[in-house]
Amino acid sequence: MHADPDVPALDPDRIKVIVATDCGSTTTKAIMIEEVDGVYRQTFRGEAPTTVEEPFADVTVGVVNSVTELQELSGRRLIADDGTIIRRASIDEKDGCDIYISTSSAGGGLQMMVAGVVREMTAASAKRAALGAGAIVMDVIASNDKRRPHEQIQRIRELRPDMVLLSGGTDGGNSTQVVQLAELVAPAKPRPRFGSAYQLPIIFAGNAAAQDEIERVFTTQDDATGGFDLSVVENLRPTLEQENLGPARDCIHDVFLEHVMAHAPGYDKLIEWTDAPIMPTPGAVGDILQTIARTQGINAVGVDIGGATTDVFSVFDGTFNRTVSANLGMSYSISNVCAEAGMDDVLRWVHLDMEERELRNRVKNKMIRPTTIPQSGEALVFEQAVAREALRLAYQQHKEFATTLKGVQQQRTVGDVFSQEVGGSSIVDGMTLDLLVASGGVLSHAPRMQQTAMMLIDAFEPEGFTTLAKDSIFMMPHLGVLSSVHEKAAMEVFERDCLVILGTCVAAKGQGKLGKPCFSYKITGGTTADGALAFGDLAMVPLAMGATADVEVTPARGFDLGNGPGKSVTRNVRGGAAGIILDARGRALQLPEDPMERRRAVTRVVEASGMYDDLELAPNGA
Repeated sequence: MHADPDVPALDPDRIKVIVATDCGSTTTKAIMIEEVDGVYRQTFRGEAPTTVEEPFADVTVGVVNSVTELQELSGRRLIADDGTIIRRASIDEKDGCDIYISTSSAGGGLQMMVAGVVREMTAASAKRAALGAGAIVMDVIASNDKRRPHEQIQRIRELRPDMVLLSGGTDGGNSTQVVQLAELVAPAKPRPRFGSAYQLPIIFAGNAAAQDEIERVFTTQDDATGGFDLSVVENLRPTLEQENLGPARDCIHDVFLEHVMAHAPGYDKLIEWTDAPIMPTPGAVGDILQTIARTQGINAVGVDIGGATTDVFSVFDGTFNRTVSANLGMSYSISNVCAEAGMDDVLRWVHLDMEERELRNRVKNKMIRPTTIPQSGEALVFEQAVAREALRLAYQQHKEFATTLKGVQQQRTVGDVFSQEVGGSSIVDGMTLDLLVASGGVLSHAPRMQQTAMMLIDAFEPEGFTTLAKDSIFMMPHLGVLSSVHEKAAMEVFERDCLVILGTCVAAKGQGKLGKPCFSYKITGGTTADGALAFGDLAMVPLAMGATADVEVTPARGFDLGNGPGKSVTRNVRGGAAGIILDARGRALQLPEDPMERRRAVTRVVEASGMYDDLELAPNGA
């Protein structure tokens, strides 16, 4: 959709200047992307407070303010006299842009309830579809979720979702249970979040044979007090062995734009301005990660850690998953992290003497003043220790969710008897992970790149060879929506301006005794080095940003670096601020149980990585 109907739709070759915004809950971030010497680059950035709440109650005010900053920095006029964003009629014009696109998580983002017949099967598939579309899943209702019908009805009435996704039954199978589930949801009459301005959207993605009955249930409940707007899409679990999430995800995006955005303050105008559908911010991040994984043929994991929640995204062998850990964050949820992990697990990452009482006060102060940043070296060390546990727990939850399909009857061979792999096992594999991308304040704004790299390594425990990177200015949402209209531009900006390569982690899988051989290495090319690491050691070899080197590693007996236990591996790796990180601490990563031994082990890692070098650290946290 163009602001000016007389301007023709542009083909990708005519898109030279792009303006993109991300309307966050507190800040609206705008970026400009331009073709420079035949390559797309991110050139200017602006931001302004989001204005979806009173007194403005119009999201476009914040959009205009952020784009005005782009205008001032670039010298290119982007805002017309009537307050809209200018489009160029031709690429020769000096002012305006060729397309304007946007994502949004303002007003709490997209909030959904999902329902499925069996919690571990169709309900889990429905949850995957909703999360993949960028939603916050408020609750999962299932026939076997151990709540009585009246408890389920009460819960449905309490929720104020933006939409409901209903699933159940394989195509051609029994439709009784999914109809019963609909008969539970419909009479409860859940109301949409933005009041009675519109009917609550219901998306049915279940047994096709039940479609007529489902329509009857929701039409019968349609009355003058509101009712439902039913959309029917292909079954997201057509057979037990197959998951088909695409149609449900696409429908969620359409309904989000048509119903939710259209009734949020000012979004009706924003929809008219944009040249591509507005996407929920997490959905856009997922899209760019999937685009990267597909075009580069890699497996990737991305994490966004915020004040209240931590989002984890993964693409393994083309399968995308996203989870939201709503109780794991660095400000509003910091006490939840400390409670769930336990203060002992937080402090195992700390190499300084810290008094637990003082730390608990520090946690409470962070909750009271969530925007504060560490003011001392000790505060920084503690915050990064908490971050490790928040990330570790969020990734653990993600691995438990990102599984092969449950309920699938698999043919088993003699080899399977020994591997014991069954439906429901995690598809997340640290050994096949190629790229790990970090975003969120504690990761993106760490004073040193080595700190970000070590937080990722300690929390995610990558195995073999893994490239570590961070999102420079949280640009992934903008690039996600851009990839839907101009994939080439999105990919070029992602590679050149979005990703800041931290370095490459080379880590051995296996366990051993401290001081015994783990693996030897030989590095040639962009830098040269060779040596051997004992179990428990960590070493960093400098390799500049943009440089590459060939790394040959030979594991000791019982250790695996990607080719199997004891077998050598040679890979070409990328450099960065943290260079090449050689990690011989073993996987799964286990720190010594004895407090003194553990302190010594963590201190060795701190010194080897140089992550706190020259940082003023007072004794005993004073």
